Amino acid sequence: MSQEPDLTTSLHLQDVLDALRRREPIFHHPDFGTSRADYMRMTMDDFWEIGASGQRYSREFVLDVLEGRLANPIDESDWESRDFHVRELAPDVYLLTYTLRQGERLTRRSTIWRRADGDWKIVFHQGTVVAPTD
Repeated sequence: MSQEPDLTTSLHLQDVLDALRRREPIFHHPDFGTSRADYMRMTMDDFWEIGASGQRYSREFVLDVLEGRLANPIDESDWESRDFHVRELAPDVYLLTYTLRQGERLTRRSTIWRRADGDWKIVFHQGTVVAPTD
């Protein structure tokens, strides 16, 4: 049996937590962009991710998938994000973790964000499916 780590966000990082929480889940907030060009601005040139399947995806692949979703939006009305925590990894580099429920599917998410030129850029993202406990 594993023990849950203490994921309390430091008080001095509350502003960072609030700013990043509004951007998650990534690529699903129209206020931050709805086009391939917007998504390119949101991500570092060397962005990549590990999907819930365990597959690694390049920035170009993710951008292609997102562009396809623009033509066929998905229903996100039953999505729920919670348990947000942020940790500073280096100056202006932060790890944001949270839990995302999409209907019956539960995943733990982690995104590494970098504050650059007064804006936020995604460095890396990972989703991991939480197996149901019986």
